[in-house]
Amino acid sequence: MTVRSSSSGVSGETGTRRPALRPAAVGRVLATGVTGLVLLLLTLVVVRLPWMGDLGVHAATVQRLRHAPLAPGNPLVDANTPSPYYSPWTLVLGGMARATGLDVFVVLRLAAAAGLALLVTGVWRYVRTLSAHPAAPVLALLSLLFLWGTEPLLWSGFTGLHSLALTAAYPSTFTLGLAFHFWTWLSGALRRPAGWGVWLGLGVLWAVILLCHQFSGVVATAGAAATVAAARPGRAVWPRLGGALLGVSVLGAWPYYDFFALADAGEGLETVHRVLYTQPAARFGLVLLGVAALVGRWRRDHRDPLVVFCALGVLAVAAGRVTGNYSWARALPAAVIPAQLAAALAVVGAGSRRVRSVWAALLAGALLAGAWAQAGALGYVVPADALPGPVAEKYRRPWPGYGWITRWVRYGDVVMAEGRVARQVPAYGPYTVAPGYPDFFLADEERRTAATEAYFAAGTPPAERRRTEREYEVRWVLDRSGALDDPALRPVARGPRGEVLYAVP
Repeated sequence: MTVRSSSSGVSGETGTRRPALRPAAVGRVLATGVTGLVLLLLTLVVVRLPWMGDLGVHAATVQRLRHAPLAPGNPLVDANTPSPYYSPWTLVLGGMARATGLDVFVVLRLAAAAGLALLVTGVWRYVRTLSAHPAAPVLALLSLLFLWGTEPLLWSGFTGLHSLALTAAYPSTFTLGLAFHFWTWLSGALRRPAGWGVWLGLGVLWAVILLCHQFSGVVATAGAAATVAAARPGRAVWPRLGGALLGVSVLGAWPYYDFFALADAGEGLETVHRVLYTQPAARFGLVLLGVAALVGRWRRDHRDPLVVFCALGVLAVAAGRVTGNYSWARALPAAVIPAQLAAALAVVGAGSRRVRSVWAALLAGALLAGAWAQAGALGYVVPADALPGPVAEKYRRPWPGYGWITRWVRYGDVVMAEGRVARQVPAYGPYTVAPGYPDFFLADEERRTAATEAYFAAGTPPAERRRTEREYEVRWVLDRSGALDDPALRPVARGPRGEVLYAVP
């Protein structure tokens, strides 16, 4: 007679009882599996390296450091100016390109892999300082990726999945990963006796973070301040904590740009960042779940590190809105990250099983909503025409690039280009007349921009164009409209989207 197995966990053949999986264990396995699939998606995205936004300036930075590591000059235009893009991290990447001969975009793929690895391991280690529960790091990663809003915010330094898919190769990803490790090491130094060497090392690391990506450095500083406030260090620790200020001297000694001059970066950055204050509900609505979790943590401990961290971020962003310093909105991750972590930790935190189950259900629903909002990132792995209609609507097609011009245009040539074209051409080695990005250290930026606009204007006399070509040593003109009317220019090639490359006489 065959004995059938049942849901009680009794084996039909041996009669022994198998331990039934608890719902919490099932949830942990499911979350781990989903996290693995998401990380696999990001790995495949790195292979493709979709181009949008600032990738051109980072590629151009590596180009300049590969060719002239000691005196690279401006990364975008032919001018001998400093640049905040020349950081310890890009110096490493430029040295790698110079030593190996690898193509810049291959180096950026390696940078993306390193940045994502640093971010994942950093989150894992930092969350371990907040919770010993085995599911906590996995839930934290999922929250950082998906607990945002119903409209994805694509900006460097923000950890949403769609944003990371486009910015994995940026210094911001590497820097944010380094920040999580920094908070972990700082937390350990505050909990256990640490010598002067440890504190001096933390100071140098803090400076490196600020030099690699200034906005993520602000987030790292807020997180460090919250860690110190929560630890309540005794008098014996304060002198050594002050030793960490060695980082200030490192900032002052960095030879590639004046870090402290960035405090007066001008109107260009404020105009660019004003958009970050728009659509707060659509972009951050799901984070309110984490805010509720922070309220509970605040009731238990007014100096909880995540509570203080979030408060510092909110103060910085609010101050930027009130004073018109809109670039301070780049401190938004300092407000969002602790709320996301708090939501994840609420599922595995203190309280009854029923309370934790409610938190788990709420977080699962919010994560699903956030994942759907960012489903367009699938288009960077799956062919866009194979995506279902609703998903395809969320996909943002990456820029195709201008590699086709390198058959004629050489490294260091000056190309007259405007708009988005000027943000891509320097990635291949040439310069443009006007930078495609605000450049605080370029004194004649406005003049260069005006000259470029006038060059492509329909009514500009040919004599004025010749004068601009001589002044900026222009050798090529890249007209994205394909309708530039100037018989003196010689057409050389036509791009796949109708752009025309002209040789300057």
